[in-house]
Amino acid sequence: MTPKRKQRLILVSVMLCGVAAAVAFGVNAFRDNIMLFHSPSDVVAGAVNPGKPFRVGGMVVDGSVQRNQDSLEVHFELTDYDKTIPVTFSGILPDLFREGQGIVAMGAIDERGTFEASEVLAKHDENYMPPEVAEALERAGKMPGSAAVYDSKTVVQP
Repeated sequence: MTPKRKQRLILVSVMLCGVAAAVAFGVNAFRDNIMLFHSPSDVVAGAVNPGKPFRVGGMVVDGSVQRNQDSLEVHFELTDYDKTIPVTFSGILPDLFREGQGIVAMGAIDERGTFEASEVLAKHDENYMPPEVAEALERAGKMPGSAAVYDSKTVVQP
């Protein structure tokens, strides 16, 4: 092998190692920052680790919303009509948030089993339910009948 070829081979090898290292760092960072969706049944079953952020979705249980009069803290329960989990949120809730409403919350579960939400998202009109919530309710067999359809799935009862 000539010295010029050897130099090129070393250069190409170093470049490939650099690209491989960059890809490995990127994949590792992506894996650490991914936020998965879980239903209340998944949370109760222990499918999530305490302290790791994820999204949870379901229906706000009627009569469960309790607002703290001295702060913006709100406690409520979230269900997929199979299992129910307690949720705590400190902040301003969306205008469309109410009992019986489908929501998606982002946050983490604490060691007591309470979901501490950092953000709460509510549906934007009467014909929409977040797809993850609709899928979780359908898996639980508790999806209310509907005239609204999302991706060939019935998602909201009129």
